[in-house]
Amino acid sequence: MVAVPVPMGGMLTMNSRERLVKALNHEEPDRVPFDLGASLITGIHKIAYQNVLKYMGIKEEEIPIFDVVQQLAAPSEHFLQRINVDTRNLSPKNSSKWQLQFEDDDHYRYFTDEWGIVWRMPLGHGLYFDMYKNPLADVEDVREIDKYTFPDPDDDNRYLGLRERALELYEQGYAIVMSSISAGIMELGAWLRGFENFYMDLVLRPELISRILDKALEIKIKYWSRVLEQVGDLIQVVQEADDLGTQNSLLISPEMYRKLIKPRHKELFGFIHSKTKAAIFIHCCGAIYELIPDLIEVGVDILNPVQFTAKNMEATKLKREFGTDIVFWGGGVDTQNILPHGTPQQVKDSVRRQIEILAPGGGFVFNTVHNIQPDVPPENFVAMLEALEEYGKY
Repeated sequence: MVAVPVPMGGMLTMNSRERLVKALNHEEPDRVPFDLGASLITGIHKIAYQNVLKYMGIKEEEIPIFDVVQQLAAPSEHFLQRINVDTRNLSPKNSSKWQLQFEDDDHYRYFTDEWGIVWRMPLGHGLYFDMYKNPLADVEDVREIDKYTFPDPDDDNRYLGLRERALELYEQGYAIVMSSISAGIMELGAWLRGFENFYMDLVLRPELISRILDKALEIKIKYWSRVLEQVGDLIQVVQEADDLGTQNSLLISPEMYRKLIKPRHKELFGFIHSKTKAAIFIHCCGAIYELIPDLIEVGVDILNPVQFTAKNMEATKLKREFGTDIVFWGGGVDTQNILPHGTPQQVKDSVRRQIEILAPGGGFVFNTVHNIQPDVPPENFVAMLEALEEYGKY
């Protein structure tokens, strides 16, 4: 069994919720808050989790899957407590009209999600489910979109027991992150229409894309209305997403974002802010420096994953220019190179540097840059914890 330090053991003066709220208010808590597994983009792949459990000498009979597509583990409460994770996820139940069902052929395992998107993963050696079929790929007219059967955000089954689960987490002092009903407005449009169609339509058929985006917005507003009516007074974070960048550039021009996506972001986030005091978290990968002021303007409080190895996304620059206006949730260690391929000492050095840059003055929640992938050595995961324990105190 590997001895893993309990971060800041006897020096803690706050519970997890107090610690996170302090950081969200751009104030310094007793230590840097730590998130692992409270969202679909701050988690750990099941293989990496299995390896960490074995390395740490922890036995778990069964490892539930938190997200099927990304094959993320749902870390046990015992594990989260052992490594002092401050956050806990709150998610809706499945719709009563949809259930997860797998089908296999000779090469792949398939499933269709409730939006009608078909996913597949290679049998035997697959690590993730890849998008395979897009349900609106062949539509030619806006009327076809109106006739499509979208998920029902008013399905009562989604919200059964939601407040009871939130109260339990709240009474235990955890910081609660509430999941969304779907991918982001722009992401969902690409998933439904297909990426090639979607990006061409932005220029050639904007009326078609606008109808899909409006439908996504409508569903999200209805969903958050139901959720926040039940738990808006208990949660600390509303989690949304919309990937707008690649490693080196934006996916669309700033002008196109401001014309087609930003007004819908503004409406959605404005609605959420009108219903809760919880902070709005947006997951937005890649080189998005140019759009960070826009995200702040439309009401985003928290930026994730803080991909500081992407072009123009250096952590020192982000902290200097935006550190008083937005919280950085992520950016604790690079998951493309350092965490999977570095030595434990390199991991520790990287964590130390990131904390030194992002932690001063609050406004920082420690998490890796996106999910921990299956090729991360457990030794490096533990090195990350040790560095957080050593350098994460205020």
